[in-house]
Amino acid sequence: MSTFRIHRYLLKETASPMLLSLAVFTFVLLLGRLLKLVELVINKGIPLLDMAQLFISILPTFLVLTIPLAFLLGVMLGFGRLSADGEILALKSSGISLYKMARPILLLSLPACLLTAAMTLYLRPTCETFFRQQLFDIAASHASVGLQPQVFNDEFDGLVLYANRIDDRSGTMQQVFISDERDPSAPAIIMAEKGLLVSDSLNRKLLLRLEQGTMHRQPQNNDKETDEGTYQVLHFTSYDVNLDLGQQITAAKQRRRKSKEFNVTELQMAIDTAPAEKRQDLLAELHTRMVLPAAPFLFALLGIPLGIQPHRSGRGGNFALALGTFLCYYLLLSFAGTLVADAGWPAITLWMPNLCFLFTGLYLLHRAAIERPVTLFERTLPAFLAMLRGLFRSGDPS
Repeated sequence: MSTFRIHRYLLKETASPMLLSLAVFTFVLLLGRLLKLVELVINKGIPLLDMAQLFISILPTFLVLTIPLAFLLGVMLGFGRLSADGEILALKSSGISLYKMARPILLLSLPACLLTAAMTLYLRPTCETFFRQQLFDIAASHASVGLQPQVFNDEFDGLVLYANRIDDRSGTMQQVFISDERDPSAPAIIMAEKGLLVSDSLNRKLLLRLEQGTMHRQPQNNDKETDEGTYQVLHFTSYDVNLDLGQQITAAKQRRRKSKEFNVTELQMAIDTAPAEKRQDLLAELHTRMVLPAAPFLFALLGIPLGIQPHRSGRGGNFALALGTFLCYYLLLSFAGTLVADAGWPAITLWMPNLCFLFTGLYLLHRAAIERPVTLFERTLPAFLAMLRGLFRSGDPS
């Protein structure tokens, strides 16, 4: 059998569980957000296109995690099956070393590294900004989305709005109560049987159209003698309250962007101009983005020797070990980020988890290649799984 066919076979055995894991893990992480987006489409009447844009904009945030995890799980499950069926031993007997088997997997990790780099360095910051702006635009064009029935809503400056019932799709409100203090000289209380929010996105205005109501107000003049006892009650069949969104939109556009929304160039400029107390946070963000793309390559080095470990629990053991390895890596990375951002450690600290996993992967791969695998995992993993089963099964229900 030619080397090319062997490499293609190894890639096929690895890529299938990898793609399946990527789809499953990404769907699981998106499920919580997806349910909220579907609720907005069904109950609030938000256009499906807007929801699709929001859905796509949050994908890079989760793909940064799921791509390395899926790659590690695919390698471990693929090589675990080859080892369990004796195919690894057969390939070694044919003169193909484990190093040669690792070559196509390491090459496959390079596109995964590049894709992760594109997510962390470019796509995720852009999508973070787009996501926040899109949310505000939806709230501006469908103002009733943020309003809750039987709740005093104070989203608009100087106004407190209460509605006993709100139709989610049409935005029609019943039994409306408004406290209008935008004009301090003439505060007003407005009560109406019906109300409807009409948006004008071009002029950045909202029109609250009220029907069948009364307005109570007490003008406050400079002359206290003429002002005393003045109280007005106005009955109306239709009354419009103008809500200017220009100030809120301008404030939203001028809001302080988070470091996650900066691209690499903006992040470097912010580091150069930031004060000392904020510089460490920006350094941690920049180096975290630079460290993460190496995760698929590191997991390829680790996944091959860990996958061919003689686990008695089979694929379940490989699955648990992959999750444990992934969790260990991100806990170390998070801990290093905390040391850099909060304790003031140098930014090179964030590279320590990568170096640890690199040397560990090279060591385990070498031990597996000379057929002296580390048996620590064979002993500890079944004991760990047995302990978990005992915790869930033990105990008297009474």
